[in-house]
Amino acid sequence: MFSAPGISASPSEENMRYFNVMILGPAQSPYEGYLLVDELFTCSSSLLRGIFKLELFLPQEYPMTAPKVFAFSLKSTIQILTRQLGRICLDILKDKWSPALQIRTVLLSIQALLSAPNPDDPLSENIAKHWKTNEAEAVETAREWTRLFASGA
Repeated sequence: MFSAPGISASPSEENMRYFNVMILGPAQSPYEGYLLVDELFTCSSSLLRGIFKLELFLPQEYPMTAPKVFAFSLKSTIQILTRQLGRICLDILKDKWSPALQIRTVLLSIQALLSAPNPDDPLSENIAKHWKTNEAEAVETAREWTRLFASGA
């Protein structure tokens, strides 16, 4: 089990190389995580927003090869994911991987990517172009998709 502010990762009961991960969108970002409280001051998982669910898999060659990470809150993380595959565009998951890196580093880097998107290294050229040409609109789209698709439910 791994835990850091806004990040939780626990191994699957069926396979200890699979981890279920939840990352809370960073404060003051379009992906900001928050909890809505209803008029009775109660809350439930349907009131959580900005919760990004991921699956992390340690391949047999780990730590010599990078872990594989896939996202399930696909539409909401527009600049770092392909909506079709849920792949995350992060250099340490590709050519910058080192066996000295830890799972903690990977998860903190994903959370940081939500704070500082990198449209210069996209999986989707169209989304990167939108981000570069109209950042305010892209940020608003990210907020809306976070509200619609990144819930704790």
